[in-house]
Amino acid sequence: MKDSFIPPRFEFPFALGLDLGFPILSKLLFNIDGVEISKEDELRLREIKNKRVMYLSNQPSELEPIIAYYVASKIGTRFHFMASRSIFNWGFGLVGEFIKRVGAFSVISGTLNRNAIKTAKQILAASDGKLVMYPEGMVSGENDNLVSFMPGVAQVSFWGLEAALEKDPNAELWIQPSFVKYKISGSRDSILAEIESSLSRIERKLKLYPGGRTLLRRFLTVGRVMLEETEFELGIPKSETAGKDFDYRLGRARHTALNLAASILNVKFHDSDNAIQKIRLLFMSLDSLAAGAPLSSTPKTLTDQNIRRAKQLVDTAYAFIITQPKNLIQWPSAEHLMEWICSFEKHIFGKTESRAMVAHVVAAPAFSIAPYYQIYKSKKKEAIQNLLADMRLEMETLLERGKKESEPIVPPYSVGLDLQIG
Repeated sequence: MKDSFIPPRFEFPFALGLDLGFPILSKLLFNIDGVEISKEDELRLREIKNKRVMYLSNQPSELEPIIAYYVASKIGTRFHFMASRSIFNWGFGLVGEFIKRVGAFSVISGTLNRNAIKTAKQILAASDGKLVMYPEGMVSGENDNLVSFMPGVAQVSFWGLEAALEKDPNAELWIQPSFVKYKISGSRDSILAEIESSLSRIERKLKLYPGGRTLLRRFLTVGRVMLEETEFELGIPKSETAGKDFDYRLGRARHTALNLAASILNVKFHDSDNAIQKIRLLFMSLDSLAAGAPLSSTPKTLTDQNIRRAKQLVDTAYAFIITQPKNLIQWPSAEHLMEWICSFEKHIFGKTESRAMVAHVVAAPAFSIAPYYQIYKSKKKEAIQNLLADMRLEMETLLERGKKESEPIVPPYSVGLDLQIG
């Protein structure tokens, strides 16, 4: 794979202008009504201002780098960011020109090439260097969940500390866990009206009629019909799903879509790979293609139509990762319902739109990786596993804090009767 690395080119006047225009731009471009940080969390975050830090965040959407940028500005510092190489091509390259001026550099999804590693080391070697990383390694699509973490995030932190110690034998590197929880803007009535309007549009497209179904039952009905249509489109025989429960069928559709995408891109899976691992491998292939640096295994004869089809299949798999009935039934918050709406819209209409929301940022106390580094010097794998486990523990604690920002907008388990579809 050839290198198409794009380095950061931080420009202070450009960043200052973005600081001043952030409230307007974040609303106009991303429908973010604001970023809220409690006084306690803000004080906690301010403690890292002059430290060497790896800043961790969950990644339920593509907006988290924007939120992290705001956090850095709020506490009076600057962050650097790893960004998917394909993002630098968005808007005919204008997005890339923009983000590299505020500290972003490119990385192929699922990989760390030589230049990306070198840049990360240089950033973390600085006495107050700060690098944002997303340990999930992918957009999860779910705000109240964390997918498995990538070991690379722990490895980069050790590489960064090693580079820092070459300059200063007393150097320390701190891990700052954070979590972004989005909350839909508006009153309960206005949010329910928006959900009703969006859901009705989807039902009309699918030729469904609400009848006497409860709101949750309507969501489940749309999900079921969407699954049935997808099973047909993917060529899954009815004999293989007859009598199977919904969770089995969701999993069958996910893996079928991912396996078909893999056959197009010539991506090889292991028998033990789960859906998340498969998606990461496919992202690596697609991101490499978008960067103009395809993997050596990628077919030379791929057409634009082939690539679009592979992307569509990955999006289909995503739709059936987000639409987990158990999660929705147990906690039908406005945010869960909107995640389903957006997933439905993207799958059925090919696009969705951002709903107005406020981003709540919660943070744990930063912790030093020095104790882990002592282990790393003799037992690298063990140190990486230990650090990764503790990163996840802190992030899961923050996830539970973030969940408390939302409440069910309709009664949990209010699924009513499973009426005849028609």
